[in-house]
Amino acid sequence: MSLFEELKRRNVVRVAVAYVVLGWVIAQVAEFAFENFGAPDWALKSLVIVLLLGLPLVLFFAWAFELTPDGVKREKDVDRSQSIAPQTGRKLDRTIIGVLVVALCWFAWDKFYAGVDSEAPLRTAADETAAVQVQDKSVAVLPFLSLSSGQDDEYFADGLTEEILNSLAQLPELLVTARTSAFSFKGQEVPVQEIAAALGVRHIVEGSVRRAGDRLRVTAQLIRAEDGFHLWSENYDSSSTDTIAVQENIAEQIAAALDVVLDEKKRAAMNKAGLRDAEAFILYQKGKHVFDQAHGEIGTIDGLRQANIYFEQVIERVPDFPQVYLDHSDLFIHMLNDAASGVYQAGVGADELANTYPAAVADYEAAGRYAQTAAMRAAIELDLAFISDSWRGLGAKIERFLEQPGCNDSNWIQIVANAFGYSEPLLKRQLEYLACDPRRSVSWFNAARTALRLGDKDEALRLAREGTDIAPGEWLSTALIRALIADGQHAQARKEIDDNIWEVDLALAFKTLVSAHEGNQTRFNEEAAQFEIENLGGRYWAIVVAAWGGDREKANRLAAMVDEHPFGPATLPQIAVWCGCGAPFDLEATPNFAARLKEGNLPWPPRATMDFPLKDW
Repeated sequence: MSLFEELKRRNVVRVAVAYVVLGWVIAQVAEFAFENFGAPDWALKSLVIVLLLGLPLVLFFAWAFELTPDGVKREKDVDRSQSIAPQTGRKLDRTIIGVLVVALCWFAWDKFYAGVDSEAPLRTAADETAAVQVQDKSVAVLPFLSLSSGQDDEYFADGLTEEILNSLAQLPELLVTARTSAFSFKGQEVPVQEIAAALGVRHIVEGSVRRAGDRLRVTAQLIRAEDGFHLWSENYDSSSTDTIAVQENIAEQIAAALDVVLDEKKRAAMNKAGLRDAEAFILYQKGKHVFDQAHGEIGTIDGLRQANIYFEQVIERVPDFPQVYLDHSDLFIHMLNDAASGVYQAGVGADELANTYPAAVADYEAAGRYAQTAAMRAAIELDLAFISDSWRGLGAKIERFLEQPGCNDSNWIQIVANAFGYSEPLLKRQLEYLACDPRRSVSWFNAARTALRLGDKDEALRLAREGTDIAPGEWLSTALIRALIADGQHAQARKEIDDNIWEVDLALAFKTLVSAHEGNQTRFNEEAAQFEIENLGGRYWAIVVAAWGGDREKANRLAAMVDEHPFGPATLPQIAVWCGCGAPFDLEATPNFAARLKEGNLPWPPRATMDFPLKDW
């Protein structure tokens, strides 16, 4: 009898198939359970190793032993005429079929339903039809006016506003304008009709807050924008200790006025949103104020350190508020990117840098632990996977996030989706997000950049120009410049650089882009030399400019230096996306990054956004 025939007779082949299929099911279930219970990465890895080590042991047992009516015996001690191996084989066949059915069911559930919030009602065909008319139930909560002059009264009013906004945002029937866009009208005397038109909503919530000692007076009203009719209004006189009850009542009354039926699950979701601590939301608003300044008005690292002082006080008071952990992590991500890019960081010591990555991971893990919705969990899982040392399953996490409904954003989705071949679904998501946050400049920048990556320069120009009219910003100007260059409008692109790019090194970098697209090597070399003198972006922008100009050796040399840093593999896709030139370096120069791509089975390189005549690879 041949070896294979003997393996079949002893059911070794059937046992192998059954073990592999069952092991896969166990691993999938364990991955789901470990992620939801916050188990560390090593737990799943350890289970997989145990399952792999168990395979040869199971195969040896199937070869050397046989199940008989008298129990398990060594195979050589069994009279073959009395063997029940055929019956055992048929039982194994049924077992394999059963396990395969379970595996198929699990695959279908994971593919189509795993991202659905278990506490949210399932969407029906009627829901999908009603979604077309969602604008009818749309609202923007404008910053409540502070009528008192205490030191923290304005922060208190802003915090109360954001708490109401967060509560209403938990209702799937409502389109609620995001904070950035709603707060863009703070301090402006603009008619509600104009505000509603700018934000794409039918209703406006506005109000005022007055604090005097422990006394609190809040006025709130819901206005139908088209005719200015007050659908609901109320005055609240209470003490500061009743702030949360006032906030909850306002949110519920607004929902009722907009014909949203509230059940216990919806009320619970509304009440879980936000901080629910008056002192904490004052501290959080202070932190957000400095946080926003750190992204353009003051030094980034110093500003984020100041913001984190407030965020840490918020965490101490309300440890289960996920967004504050994500905000707190931004300092560590900036420090890691700067370190990988070779940017000098004044006042940052070696000990602080050594603790930066663990601190970032701890923040993401805490945010994931307290995430309140499936969409938020998907965003955090994606972000954590990208900055981790393993990209296994990163593609699935990108897909899962892009499938989520609503207005949740991710810190890294703009990079990973554009770098790894998901630009088309990303643009669809970005255009939907603009409905939630139309006056956030970065939202327009993201959409315009992705449209250009898909080869649609006309749409990129439209988005960049429309966004510039609504929410101008330096990053958005860079998207407009790229679209102008791709369209051959080089003179207009240079004018845009001179008029709207105020960072010297960034302006010089984009001037080299114009020359590179023109194919003007002499002018490119002159501008690149000036960029070298002014460059404050370390290796990050130096690699981009070198790639635009076709200096392959320099780009590879600098990319190799980035790759050597532990955070380098997370920095290199950012460089590639900002370059827009396909592969700005060779994978052979970045072995750590190449290993991550292989581990995650991710496509490379990303698509170029325009032609680069000076770049021949």
